[in-house]
Amino acid sequence: MPADDRLIVALDVPNLLDGGNIVDQLGDSVSFYKIGLGMLTGGGFALANELKQRGKRVFLDMKLFDIGATVEKAVAGIAEYDLDFLTVHGDPHVVRAAIAGRGDHATRILAVTILTSLDRDDLDACLIQSGDIQTLVVERARNAFIAGADGVIASPQEAALIRALPEAAGKLIVTPGVRPAGAALGDQKRVATPAQAIKDGADHIVIGRPIWQATDPRKAALAVVAELATV
Repeated sequence: MPADDRLIVALDVPNLLDGGNIVDQLGDSVSFYKIGLGMLTGGGFALANELKQRGKRVFLDMKLFDIGATVEKAVAGIAEYDLDFLTVHGDPHVVRAAIAGRGDHATRILAVTILTSLDRDDLDACLIQSGDIQTLVVERARNAFIAGADGVIASPQEAALIRALPEAAGKLIVTPGVRPAGAALGDQKRVATPAQAIKDGADHIVIGRPIWQATDPRKAALAVVAELATV
């Protein structure tokens, strides 16, 4: 069964050696990988380059947030790597700066709405305005699209609501917080199965530990690919 690039495997491990080992185990069952902030000092950019040379797609999950000028400069540097996706926080000034920094490069800028590990209690502790979390996510997504984002990061539980936005036409929805049936939730609080996330409007799903911590990672990845083939 060929790889399905709707599946993005998160390499949430400390360094490029661990990440490379996972990629080797998964072989041709996976074509798209996410490299996050946790691997940045462990050779994350080097692994990203290696993956591109091996014909893989790469999602650099940096969740950048700063003043506009700093974000623009950071994205301009990252865009030189010609990676596929890059995340920034979904505040409009951050998104606009990232789009400016990206310039003519093909890297898609994805805006983070509200982290899938957070619930309303967490938002209250962060002094985020009151209101239903889904409503806040949808409004942040709308504002990010208006600011020029190529897509958004949101939980599967908000994917259908975001897809229904007029501003979402032609935009990407990428959903972490995806767990195969029976998998441990870990630190995720707003989750769905792979097939359900796609049915609800996601273009890509992100899965990490349930695949690479499995006894047979390749088999676990292929099971997700088979599930996606039913949608």
